[in-house]
Amino acid sequence: MGLLDRFEQRLDRMVNGAFARAFKAEVQPVEIASALTREMDDRAAVVSRGRTVVPNVFVVDLSPHDHDRLSVYAGTLTEELGTMVREHAEEQRYTFLGGTEITLARDDSLETGLFRVHSEAKAGVASAPNPARTPSIPGSRPDAGHPRLVGDDVDHPLSRAVTRIGRGSDVDIRVDDPGVSRHHAEILLGREVVLRDLGSTNGTYVDGVQVGEVVLRDGATVQLGSVRLTFRAG
Repeated sequence: MGLLDRFEQRLDRMVNGAFARAFKAEVQPVEIASALTREMDDRAAVVSRGRTVVPNVFVVDLSPHDHDRLSVYAGTLTEELGTMVREHAEEQRYTFLGGTEITLARDDSLETGLFRVHSEAKAGVASAPNPARTPSIPGSRPDAGHPRLVGDDVDHPLSRAVTRIGRGSDVDIRVDDPGVSRHHAEILLGREVVLRDLGSTNGTYVDGVQVGEVVLRDGATVQLGSVRLTFRAG
């Protein structure tokens, strides 16, 4: 049984055959699933030996009629589409930069039965403190009043004397992006908060300007690879 057959069978069981009774002129979930796998294959990018990156964030534009019909099952449908996307990536040995996300959107310009897919490879940023690497500042704690980097409404507290950022597994803030070096940059806390590039391949940018070392001010935008983080002084 193929990937799309497994997807359709799982989904059909979960919604009691509702899609099997749909009119042929309407968009069918298996058509969306097939389009998502094609999108991944078409946009697959080899970034290094044995590592092929594909989109992990998808938006499916639907006609008003199809959106109204499918949105009733949006939770189930997007969950199953996400499972199918991850299964396809595993079979093809693709790599995601972050978690998968699928959204059904309404587009009034589309006619019933027509849809389009938009996608992007969106990097995941995760705080991964390594207590053995560098000591915390005495009395510091990762709360909203502390200096931090903010990305996608997620706070990454700067509670250590030195916070290292990069793609490696031994950093404090891990950025899974092919444009980011293993040890890309570090932030030092003192009387001022200083950002220092660690000889990264693609450079570190603050407010659009490449920097080697710079004092961060509240609201500054730090860019590493395709990822942008906002500095908050606390």
